[in-house]
Amino acid sequence: MTQPDSLECIRCQQVYPLDAYDRLCAACSADGVSSNLTVAYPDAAVPDREMLTHSPHSLWRYDQFLPLAAADAVTLGEGMTPMISVDGFGHGPLRVKDESRNPTWSFKDRLATVAVSWAKSIGAPAIATSSTGNAGAAAAAYAARAGLPCVVLTYKGAAGAIVSQMRSYGAMVLTVPAMDDRWRVLSAAVAQFGWFPTSPFFGPAIGSNPIGIEGYKTLAYEIAEQSGWNPPDWCILPVCYGDALYGMWKGFDEMVRWGWIGKMPRLVAAEISGSLSAAMAGKADMPPVVSRNSKSIAGSIDVTQGTFQAHAALRQSDGIAITLADEDLVRARNKLATGSGLSVETSSAAAFAAVDTLSAHDVIRPGDDVVAILTASGLKDFGVAGIEPQGAPDVTPDLESVLRALGEHYDYNV
Repeated sequence: MTQPDSLECIRCQQVYPLDAYDRLCAACSADGVSSNLTVAYPDAAVPDREMLTHSPHSLWRYDQFLPLAAADAVTLGEGMTPMISVDGFGHGPLRVKDESRNPTWSFKDRLATVAVSWAKSIGAPAIATSSTGNAGAAAAAYAARAGLPCVVLTYKGAAGAIVSQMRSYGAMVLTVPAMDDRWRVLSAAVAQFGWFPTSPFFGPAIGSNPIGIEGYKTLAYEIAEQSGWNPPDWCILPVCYGDALYGMWKGFDEMVRWGWIGKMPRLVAAEISGSLSAAMAGKADMPPVVSRNSKSIAGSIDVTQGTFQAHAALRQSDGIAITLADEDLVRARNKLATGSGLSVETSSAAAFAAVDTLSAHDVIRPGDDVVAILTASGLKDFGVAGIEPQGAPDVTPDLESVLRALGEHYDYNV
């Protein structure tokens, strides 16, 4: 591995210490732009692709480009997910990177394995996350693997199946009245107790922990390796705060600079709100708030404002943001299941709905090599047959209420 030496702002390259993962860039914030940080590494020799021949069959085969070595990883065997060819969408044949094959059945395992490994290495007392679904399940699983307590703040709209999944790993799940209440509580806990945050925990959201986002670079590495180092023309994925989008861009950018690949794929953000679409159409750095009249059925990507990091990844890859309606997602989800035998979470279907729409408008052209990221299993949306669902106690959005509930319901005292 190459030991990272700092964090830096994605927008202005201001340098911050490695323990500054709990903040945004102060300089950009003063300009009205909420920018995330990213891990910076010292200049080193161009890595040799041949070294991968004897590497482990997991995302930790790329540990030379991650903040920790494979020997120090908290791992469940995540990564190296298959590439599957499917048909039946507007473009014709396309390739699917099936992230439902990860240990907790979603792409969030890539972030969680790196984030929790780092948390363990620095002696963090607990893992903390604000999540309505996959990120919380992944954090809970890897915290359990690491032997660390895990606190998940969610809200009443979270899918019952995923809350049960979080609880099954031993996570201490608490429900607050509104989504933004989660951040208020976690900000206080991170500051007061040193809990390690894996997700966004203040607003406006800038993205997840920059240490963990390094795990998403491995999506790009794997796609390139599975493509014989001839990357696709397009990579399409559902986008909430753009963690995977930015991580993929960073991974492809590294490989272009190393000479491992000859081009950067065009990235597509399949979104619900239209915030990134508005940002791409305008000149402002910060995506605007775009409110919906009602909540989307795609809860895990249902946010009203995109992030600077997502916008930057699209601009720097000559990418596109596309706004989709619920009916587009349902149609794509059902077509994928009945036509290809792949059951996906409704949010994940956004990538396939985007393929249909962009192909119909001749943006994606016949003959283009297209990879769609299947982010999570359809089981995330279903009820839990034969297993008693596990709920989560309600709390008010203040630290005193949270600490009381942790003690009363989970016998956890800070």
